[in-house]
Formats: sequence, C-alpha cells, structure tokens
Amino acid sequence: MKKTKLKVNDQVIVIAGKSKGKTGKITQILPDLDKVVVEGVNIMYKHIKSRRKGEKGQRVEFNGPLHLSNVMLLCPKTNKATRVGMKVNGDKSKSRLSKKANEVID
Repeated sequence: MKKTKLKVNDQVIVIAGKSKGKTGKITQILPDLDKVVVEGVNIMYKHIKSRRKGEKGQRVEFNGPLHLSNVMLLCPKTNKATRVGMKVNGDKSKSRLSKKANEVID
C-alpha cells in the first residue's frame, strides 16, 4: 500500500494507458490496490443478465479504476501536469505544494 499525495476531488490528467491525455476529477481512492477512480475516464461496462421472463438485460456503464502511477495532478495555476511536494508550515502543519508553479495547493 503506497501513501498518496492525491485527494478526492483533485483534478488529474492520465499520463499512460488507453485514456492517455484525458482529464477528470478523482471520485474515489482505493489505497489497498494503489488505484484511483477518475470521473469520465476508463469507462467500462457491466452486462447484467435478465432475471425474470420478459425482463430485459442491461449494460451498466461505470468508471473503472486506474493505477496511481498513471495519473498526475493538474496544477491549478498553469493547468499542466505537476508533481506534488510537501511544505511544512510554521505551526508544524503540512500543505501540498505544486512543483511546477511552486505554490500551495488548497
């Protein structure tokens, strides 16, 4: 299990895989699997069989998980992919830092 510097509702860009170049917001983080679910990226389908006679089967669309290494945070200032650093404040609290713009993120 990796420790991640990404949080839910962060805007990210996919840097590898079939969805490369797409951007979206993180909706869920799966720390045990080192994966994140990004809104509108890696769309998958689940086929559900009909259970009763006369009922139709369904095809449900959902966002599949992506590995943490395949996404990067979008810098809110430059709107480009950036690495995330940590900055220790005077009151010993930590805040996330965009390496691209060298500015604090939220």
